[in-house]
Amino acid sequence: MLDYLFNPASIAVVGASRDPKKVGHAVLNNLIKFNFKGRIYPINPSADEILGIKAYPSVSKTGENIDIVVISIPAKGVPEALIDCARANVKGAVILTAGFREIGHEGRRLEDEIIKIAKDNNIRVLGPNCLGVINTGNNMNATFAADMLPSGRTAFFSQSGALGVAIMDWAIGNNFGFSKFISFGNKADLSEIDFTEYFITDDETDIILGYIEDVVDGKKFMEIAKKATKVKPVILIKSGGTEAGARAASSHTGALAGSDAAFNAVFKQTGIIRAHGIQDLIETAIAFSGRKLPQGNRLLIITNAGGPGILAADMSERLGIQLPRMTKENITSIESLLPSNASLYNPVDIVGDATSERYKIVLEKAIIDPNIDGIVVILTPQAMTDVQNTADIIISTSQATEKPIIGSFIGDMRVKDASEKLKNSLVPCFGYPEIAVSAFRKLYDYSSWKHSKEWAFSPGINKKETAKAFIEDLLNTGNYQALEDVAMNILSCYGFEFPERGLARSPKEASAVAERIGFPVVMKISSPEVLHKTDIGGIKINISSDVAAEDAFIEITSNVKRLMPDAFINGVMIYEMIKGGREVILGVTYDRTFGHMIMFGLGGIYVEVLKDVSFRVAPVSHAEAASMINEVKTSALLKGARGEKAYDIDSVIDGIVKLSSFVMDFPMVRELDINPLVVMSRGAFALDARIIFERQTD
Repeated sequence: MLDYLFNPASIAVVGASRDPKKVGHAVLNNLIKFNFKGRIYPINPSADEILGIKAYPSVSKTGENIDIVVISIPAKGVPEALIDCARANVKGAVILTAGFREIGHEGRRLEDEIIKIAKDNNIRVLGPNCLGVINTGNNMNATFAADMLPSGRTAFFSQSGALGVAIMDWAIGNNFGFSKFISFGNKADLSEIDFTEYFITDDETDIILGYIEDVVDGKKFMEIAKKATKVKPVILIKSGGTEAGARAASSHTGALAGSDAAFNAVFKQTGIIRAHGIQDLIETAIAFSGRKLPQGNRLLIITNAGGPGILAADMSERLGIQLPRMTKENITSIESLLPSNASLYNPVDIVGDATSERYKIVLEKAIIDPNIDGIVVILTPQAMTDVQNTADIIISTSQATEKPIIGSFIGDMRVKDASEKLKNSLVPCFGYPEIAVSAFRKLYDYSSWKHSKEWAFSPGINKKETAKAFIEDLLNTGNYQALEDVAMNILSCYGFEFPERGLARSPKEASAVAERIGFPVVMKISSPEVLHKTDIGGIKINISSDVAAEDAFIEITSNVKRLMPDAFINGVMIYEMIKGGREVILGVTYDRTFGHMIMFGLGGIYVEVLKDVSFRVAPVSHAEAASMINEVKTSALLKGARGEKAYDIDSVIDGIVKLSSFVMDFPMVRELDINPLVVMSRGAFALDARIIFERQTD
């Protein structure tokens, strides 16, 4: 593991300098000033001593085995420095120097060179182009930041040095403690995966925070994240996920999937808590600093002001948090001790002239009440409010229970000291009741994840070899798109049901095929170039006679020839017409970091306009497929909204799992749409399908 990076017996600073303006001076000064407990070796060929410590011309000239080196010299000198480090059996190199991959081709070549040297000599590299590393447990500040972090039990890693400095400044200003701090810059070697894995077993860390812009190895990241979140909360900001970063795609699914969709899916599947910005990251970290998780979703709000209590109740309802009453026995016991105009239910309003004693009366019953899983305590600093004593009562009550208690002390000057006292005593406290309620929801969601069962992926029954033959026949022709009949043949091997169908190449053949299938029928153009058939008049429905079938054939092919004269036309596909049901879309797209993503959404306007869809990374279990459906706002339409009959949601769940199984068997799939899948009261029929495979290259 990486213990040598955080707890080295010795550190050499390559590029140590007497000049206070140099990075090498700042790093050496930090190690000395904050009383690092290990041995320190300044490395500078032009100096005998720096800041009162004997200096050496190179790491190997120290005559010692060095645990880590901090390198701050021009980029072109780094390879030679690393080669010298190998002579001193250095285990880790923290390369602060910029001028590598971030500057272009030449920088990338140099970065590749230093990583090869490091790997050949078993040296792990943090950086280059990074701020450095801090361990408050041993006073090690191997960065060029101006200050030292307060000690605590939260670890933080960042792909952005500047953001890291800002978080440090906030932590110092708010006395929020950290155990470890890592800036990994270009992360040419060590990355978010390595540090997340390390913090799983780090006894000094309870909470893992991070800022990332990308992920090095998607599958490994998911594997480690799942392990970590079952032990400790992992809270990450992921930037760069807007539509500006999404790639172009030709399928519905591909067009809806950007990098943000992939990361949202991954975070849900691995239990990572996603912070939407720096403020959210900080607030979420504060929420978890209490180190207590609720057993359920039942929150009690205690307040000395009606308005903030109502705001908290409104937020609870929006977030799906239950606001139960305490037991009748507990309500009766507090009733005689509170004013007659107090509200005894939920929120419990102990009115504006509330003393700290009133808070104590309610809190003592709330922590033993079986109907309550967590408590938000709201305080507004009115003239008679005893702010400090109320904070003391909340702290002592919190120490007597495993239920999370969250404060919301509203205001500034009169509540500032009490708020800080609460946070320093591991009671999360926020300035607004909505944030306090949101914090409880995050604690509940994480508790649910942490104690949830791990669901195994079950591939089900399929005809993989038959599907393989269809795919090979297609790819051997140089075609990488499976449309209509071919796609249906392939997906039928994985249990998807399609209407009876046939291809017609003439009007007479159209009437014969339609009669064989049985009227009414649906007719669609069959052409590899025509993707959106409706737009060019390539579909006719409810064809109910021989003559209508012949006329429809002529009209469909004429429309395509007129609007897309260069399109190759196979003919017209004729399908059994499926009546009733609810249309949904299932799809697959390929993310270069995490692999295949499965999509679910309701058809029509819900996908096209509202983009009301959900994604998961394959493989997807039945339980995860069910959560995908519940995540979509319009999924209520499948459950029988407004008196309608319910549709067969289990068949949709099965369809998602079947798609997951298919792409796991055939990783060359790049995009896939089943659009629509018509869900009936029992079963489901896929009416159209399209698969795009990776282009074959020699």
